[in-house]
Amino acid sequence: MSFEPIENYGVIGNMRSIALVGINGSIDFLCYPNFDSPTVFAALLDDESGGRFQIQPQLKKRRVRQLYLPDTNILLTRFLSEEGVAELTDYMPIGTDGEQPNEIIRTVSVIRGKLEFKMRCQPRLNYATCRHSVNIEDGCAMFSPASDDCPALALYSTVPLRQESQDATCGFTLRAGERATFVFGGVRPQGQQPEMEFVEQRFHETARFWKGWIARSKYKGRWREMVNRSALMLKLLISREHGSLIAAPTFSLPEEIGGVRNWDYRFTWLRDAAFTLYALIRLGFVDETEAFIEWLKGRLGDDAERGPLQVMYGIDGRQKLDELILDHLHGYENSGPVRIGNAAYQQLQLDIYGEMMDSIYLSNKYGDPMTYAGWQEVHRMLEWLGKNWQRPDEGIWEVRGGAREFLHSRLMCWVAFDRGLRLAQKRSLSGPLDSWQRTRDAIREDIFTNFWDEELQSFVQSKGTKNLDASVLLMPLMRFISPVDPMWRSTMKAIESRLVEDTLVRRYEAESTHVDGLPGGEGSFTACSFWYIECLARAGELEKAQLLFEKLLGYANHLGLYSEEIGPSGQHLGNFPQAFTHLALISAATYLDRVLSGKDDSVWR
Repeated sequence: MSFEPIENYGVIGNMRSIALVGINGSIDFLCYPNFDSPTVFAALLDDESGGRFQIQPQLKKRRVRQLYLPDTNILLTRFLSEEGVAELTDYMPIGTDGEQPNEIIRTVSVIRGKLEFKMRCQPRLNYATCRHSVNIEDGCAMFSPASDDCPALALYSTVPLRQESQDATCGFTLRAGERATFVFGGVRPQGQQPEMEFVEQRFHETARFWKGWIARSKYKGRWREMVNRSALMLKLLISREHGSLIAAPTFSLPEEIGGVRNWDYRFTWLRDAAFTLYALIRLGFVDETEAFIEWLKGRLGDDAERGPLQVMYGIDGRQKLDELILDHLHGYENSGPVRIGNAAYQQLQLDIYGEMMDSIYLSNKYGDPMTYAGWQEVHRMLEWLGKNWQRPDEGIWEVRGGAREFLHSRLMCWVAFDRGLRLAQKRSLSGPLDSWQRTRDAIREDIFTNFWDEELQSFVQSKGTKNLDASVLLMPLMRFISPVDPMWRSTMKAIESRLVEDTLVRRYEAESTHVDGLPGGEGSFTACSFWYIECLARAGELEKAQLLFEKLLGYANHLGLYSEEIGPSGQHLGNFPQAFTHLALISAATYLDRVLSGKDDSVWR
């Protein structure tokens, strides 16, 4: 087997776990039973020893089409040839009433012809470190791990299975109108078989769940299909149990083929918080907004190592996310090292206080008012920030080249005090408002004095450098500066000349500045591309913004999904699919649509 391009995958899930399904009919990645559990299938990171679950028709020449059934996260892979047509339907069951089993259901059917199929279920437990035994009887393959740390797994089948080493395999033939079903997940209690006769019912329940959920979206504007697909993908990344949102379901997919920028994104970043709330509120998903706000409130009471808040947390709110290298896995396209955990949780990133306060502000604007205890936590947080906002930190991009005074961190410290003041005034809340205002104004003055380069006529990445950084694009989006201010217009020109290629925007000049302390380079950063487009729209350059937005939509994969970055040949790079990218897409689409429709109601109140 060889590696499929990252963009050749779709995802299925049930808000507990997510699987990546390739256009070749192979599930090449699954963490089970939860988002951040060890992998069961990881062929995406090692095509020889990672493990996969593949179903394929045996066709000489074939074309493949993959699509989601409209308004659902049910994935259909269609194999077409002169010999016949087969369809593979993949989903994880979910229902509106009660908890469905945490399982993957795969049904293969023949539309035309008589076709032979081969199936191989090849689990490799605990990141392919835990051996297991296989026992097959009565249409069920039991995978029993050698360690108690790994879950026992089972594959239930409507066709006879056989054992090959540690795998379950089968070959079978189907005629037009016939189907075979496979159910993979935990072992049923007391040998209980899955109700194969209820699989069709589960399919319809799952379809009804997704269709009912997306029907609640208030968005009826342009690019509705892409916005809805982004929303459906984001819903997959939200923990049904905790209400938190993971950045991506994968780990160690490289930002450059053969490079070392390979990180674990199966955690919840606070900086995604404001974007998440904005996107969900804009689309009208109140339940998800309230659940995430509750999760955020739980973090306000946790003290981290370097201040009141931590950069990222486990989906359950845990703070310790130790980074380890799995040197027995070769990595995607041999891009090592393969990392799990994320050492950036120990970094100081001051921008998260701005994102947290912006989230609190939004939740008070659109949801329940702030409680007395919650407001006291805000006092405590801003009191700490008032003493620490001038410290060097590792910044939004979590650099490993040493702490600096980054513009984006300074900007978001300004946002923290600005939103605190606005909230106090609108809700008549008490606090040291004079002190907050003095700090906010001091930060603003510091930005205009120390982060503006007269020669470049641009705001710069960090104090004392001439480096540019696309995170500056958030300045007008955060209402710090007018999008038509001459200083901003000239900054946009500098960004366009050094970081922009048509509709693609790089974060910074990685190879020349070495700011991140890592060798090599990376692709363009897709979220920054959407920020750039929104900045153009806010500055009144609507035709240019719309053209670039629609061109950027063309870089999505065949299912409308994006990874973190886009490489020089248009290939997807980095963890996939990426929440941050889809949040930025929703923000740009909703704003651009409002302005184009003459309904810009975004007055800053």
